[in-house]
Amino acid sequence: MISSIFHNVLYEPFYNALVFLSGIVPGGDIGIAVIVLTIIVRFILLPLTHKQLHTQKRLKLVEGELRDIKKKYETDKQEQTRQMMELYKKHGINPLSGFLLILIQIPILLALYFVFSRGLPFNPEDLYGFIKIPDVVNFKFLGILDLATKNYFMAALVGVSQYIQIRLSLPPAPKGGVEAGKGFGEELAKSMNTNMRYVMPVMIALISASLPSVISLYWLASNLFAIAHELVVRRKALQLTNTKS
Repeated sequence: MISSIFHNVLYEPFYNALVFLSGIVPGGDIGIAVIVLTIIVRFILLPLTHKQLHTQKRLKLVEGELRDIKKKYETDKQEQTRQMMELYKKHGINPLSGFLLILIQIPILLALYFVFSRGLPFNPEDLYGFIKIPDVVNFKFLGILDLATKNYFMAALVGVSQYIQIRLSLPPAPKGGVEAGKGFGEELAKSMNTNMRYVMPVMIALISASLPSVISLYWLASNLFAIAHELVVRRKALQLTNTKS
């Protein structure tokens, strides 16, 4: 039942949108249609991602206070939790909102992935009655990149863009270690930060290199959109800070 809902509510609408876009973009260029559809979906998700970014920014602002609370109430976990929740409430932070927003986005992004990985070439069985397969379908993006084959250069671009996007969104990696008086929690946070920052882009690049380059194009377009969004949010935050000062 879940797979049926996923197919009908997410996969089919995105799939039909891709077919429709392919019929109206110049030369039936699938690559342009993929980029346009990716941008449209990212704009639909923009309110969610925008809220997620603001939550991350607020969490960064209270990092110092959180460390003080953890240190002060290290032996009293109940009071530590209470103090942390009070701090979140004071600054209007919902610590679970980022996680919930990610959960909402995952099915949508997964549906897009399946559209680009399994929906090409077009299958008439998944089309709505009012959507027709275009007479001209061009799988060579801008006449250069064959989207039906693997492309290691595109995979490398995906890895680089993923690294930049993660670096912009993640807080700086904690310095020091257990020997510097840090606890296991901080060591774990540092390890996770490092894996997210360096290991994940490599893994995503390797995955992209093993799939048709249409997936790489989708991933690259999505990452570039996320980078641009992050930079815009940072610029507005800086302007607001300068105005207040």
